Amino acid sequence: MRKYSHEEIQESKPSVGNVSEMDRSPFFALLDNVRSMHNVGAIFRTSDAVLLKKLYLCGITAAPPRKEISKTALGADELVPFEYFDDAVEAVKALKAEGVRVVAVELAKGAAVYSDFKWDGPVCYVFGHEVEGISDEVMEEVDDAVYVPMLGRANSLNVATCFGVVMLDALRKIS
Repeated sequence: MRKYSHEEIQESKPSVGNVSEMDRSPFFALLDNVRSMHNVGAIFRTSDAVLLKKLYLCGITAAPPRKEISKTALGADELVPFEYFDDAVEAVKALKAEGVRVVAVELAKGAAVYSDFKWDGPVCYVFGHEVEGISDEVMEEVDDAVYVPMLGRANSLNVATCFGVVMLDALRKIS
């Protein structure tokens, strides 16, 4: 078996203009105080891979343009629609006013396993701070919660890794 060359991969990719015109997936994501700009960049890269409708950056979460974000985003920070909110609760309330179901990805009482979660219509997944998780104020506003089960000693994945797991599941559910 032979790997594709970098040139072959690039030739098969849509142009920046085409990506901007493509229909985006019916789900959003909100980052509540994600502190690492490298995690933010990786999240932008995954957001591009799933054609995320929009990424909401809140609180201390850094927004482009930042070289630390660009380093891991590899150009996705210029393609993925995003909006910054000082206050994540304001962002959640704005999404809910638009009819978007808001789902925390968090270890919470009553949370469902992410892969079992069923949704129809627009949904926004919320991801939190790498150590503290999603703020209590945001948790009071969400509609549902899901979690990624962990079999070993660790109780969670890196936020960017968790984002990839949940977003690829969401993409699978609409395909």
